[in-house]
Amino acid sequence: MEANEAGELKEQAEKAAENALRPVAFTMSVLAVLVAVTTVLGHRTHTEAVLFQNRATDQWNEYQAKKIRSYNTGLAKDILSVATIADKDAAAKIEKAYADHQVKWDADLKADQEKAKALEERVESAEERAKHFDLSEAMLEIGLVITSVTLLTRSKIYWYLGFVFSIAGIISAVSAFLL
Repeated sequence: MEANEAGELKEQAEKAAENALRPVAFTMSVLAVLVAVTTVLGHRTHTEAVLFQNRATDQWNEYQAKKIRSYNTGLAKDILSVATIADKDAAAKIEKAYADHQVKWDADLKADQEKAKALEERVESAEERAKHFDLSEAMLEIGLVITSVTLLTRSKIYWYLGFVFSIAGIISAVSAFLL
């Protein structure tokens, strides 16, 4: 066998090895894109949770302010009930006004409390989705790294193992959308 024939055979063997690893490289590219997408979705979901938490806090603050006003209205009504007012008609009007205010405060408090609780539920939901995206990101990154070991070792077992982690990551991301 001549030297140039041996060189050609060696070159053909290298090209065959490269062709065999093309699916691995393609898989790595796809996994890199999936990692980027789940990272962005996870960050957006964490931000959504923070925004809902801020809204819930604002709603609870509004509830607390109205609760204080309701309490003050009740105190004023109690004070007027023991105070002697010479004009009985004026006293009745004032007492009715305070009673009407108290009814309004009670209705507002109930509505504000329901809004705040609904916002807290949205916070919990967003946090749960964010956890799934975080797990997805981690699994996809692990899958990407393990798949890249295939290029170093030329052993396809790492490619298959990378697939397992990647599928787990994809399932976690899909489950975040189903929550």
